Amino acid sequence: MRIIAGELKGRLLLAPQGRLTRPTAERARETLFNLLIHGTFEAPALEKARVLDAFAGAGTLGFEALSRGAAFITFMENWRGAAKTIENNASRLGVAEHVRVLTVDATRAPAAAQPVDIAFLDPPYGEGLIPLALTSLKRQGWLKQDSLVVAEMAIKEEFTPPEGFVIRHERTAGSAAKFIFLGLARKA
Repeated sequence: MRIIAGELKGRLLLAPQGRLTRPTAERARETLFNLLIHGTFEAPALEKARVLDAFAGAGTLGFEALSRGAAFITFMENWRGAAKTIENNASRLGVAEHVRVLTVDATRAPAAAQPVDIAFLDPPYGEGLIPLALTSLKRQGWLKQDSLVVAEMAIKEEFTPPEGFVIRHERTAGSAAKFIFLGLARKA
C-alpha cells in the first residue's frame, strides 16, 4: 500500500500481518479524497483538520488525510497488532507527533479530549457496526455540529443512519464499496 497524494505521496505503508484488516483500495481512496476536496456538498476543509480514523486497520485513510494537510489524526483500532503497525508507520513516515493511536473499539469509544472535523469509519463489512460507532462517537464528544463522518461499507449493504444523523451524500467507489457522508442533524 502506498500514499497516493500530498506531502507523503508514494511512501509505502506497512500492513498488519494476517487477514484481519481490509485496507481501502487506492482507487477508492482517490475517489473519497477527490470528493472531500472538490465535492459539491459542504465538507470541512481537510487542511489543518483534526481527523479520526476509526476501525483504522493499517491506517491508510488517516495517513492519506495527514499527507493532504490534516493537522492531527487519532486512530482507533481494537486489534493490538494493527495498532502497533500504525505506530510503526507513523514513526517510519516521521509524523508521530501528529498521530495518536488508541487501542479501543470504536463502538465503545472513550471520551474525546476535543471533537474532530472529519471522521472516517471503515469497519468490517456487513456487521452493522457503523450505527453503533456513530452513536458512541457522538455520545463521547468526538463529533461536533459541523463534523463530517465518512462511512465505508459494502455496496449492497443497507444503511439507515441512527437518530441525530443525516446522510449528506452517497457515492459508490468501484464495484464493491460505497461511501456514505453523514453529519449531525440540525437542531430545530
